[in-house]
Amino acid sequence: MLWIPFTLFAAFMQAWRNAFQKHLSQEVSSVGVTLARFIYAGPLAAVYLLLLYHWGEAELPVFNQHYWLLILLASLAQIAATVLMVMLFRLRNYAIGVGLAKSEAVIAAVLGALFFSALLTPLAWLGVLIGGLAIWLMANPASLKAVSLPTLLTGLGSGLCFALTTLLVREASLMLGLPFLHSAAWVLLCVILAQTIMLLCWVVIREPTTLSALWQRPRLTGAISLCSFFGSLGWFTAMSLETVALVKTLGQIEILFTLIISARWFRESLSRRDLIGLFLIVIGALCVIIA
Repeated sequence: MLWIPFTLFAAFMQAWRNAFQKHLSQEVSSVGVTLARFIYAGPLAAVYLLLLYHWGEAELPVFNQHYWLLILLASLAQIAATVLMVMLFRLRNYAIGVGLAKSEAVIAAVLGALFFSALLTPLAWLGVLIGGLAIWLMANPASLKAVSLPTLLTGLGSGLCFALTTLLVREASLMLGLPFLHSAAWVLLCVILAQTIMLLCWVVIREPTTLSALWQRPRLTGAISLCSFFGSLGWFTAMSLETVALVKTLGQIEILFTLIISARWFRESLSRRDLIGLFLIVIGALCVIIA
């Protein structure tokens, strides 16, 4: 049951990371906000990995071509997911943007069952579906007609990319065959380094002014990287222990933290739908924990 505290910790840190990204997105491009997520996280991941080997013995991993392919695909998927989420912040308010992106739990359950042999029990499927219903209820303000097509497609696209990221990360972690903390730490470091290199190359070539924009906002950029590191650490570790669908369904408790931040920091009003959706998220989370 260690995956549960790691998931709750990851959800809490991700809620704050998204809030900081929402703030930065008002001043920096979507790619720049995405780069802020990784730019300082790499050194933190390297230090964490060194500390793990200092505290406990473990073998060094053997990387093959399949592993690096999974790392590359996961890195690209997470970059795309983050860019789409930042775009959501400009289309709808903070809480609704995150809510649409959280469709990843249902998508991950379907893709996991079809392509990754990650089968779920009926009770677990019930929890995933209840969680998906809750997210849709909270993301849909009135009716299907009230949801703009760009918002819907962007949200579902972000959820799909996040789901692919987590499924690929789990496969890469299991491939290493190390203790779960060490496996997750190696995958975390490799993914962050790959993402940082790709985004830095893009920014230097296409958006050179973005680097100076991030440099001029060190506290906000640092806060995003720090929360991103801790959040990814929690997610990657939890997913090395349990299937992605269950981790992400429980991780929807992030919406609770998101709503609190949305109301207190961004002064965005919450509705009765939000409270009903939150109640359903809790029910769905209990289903996957029991399952």
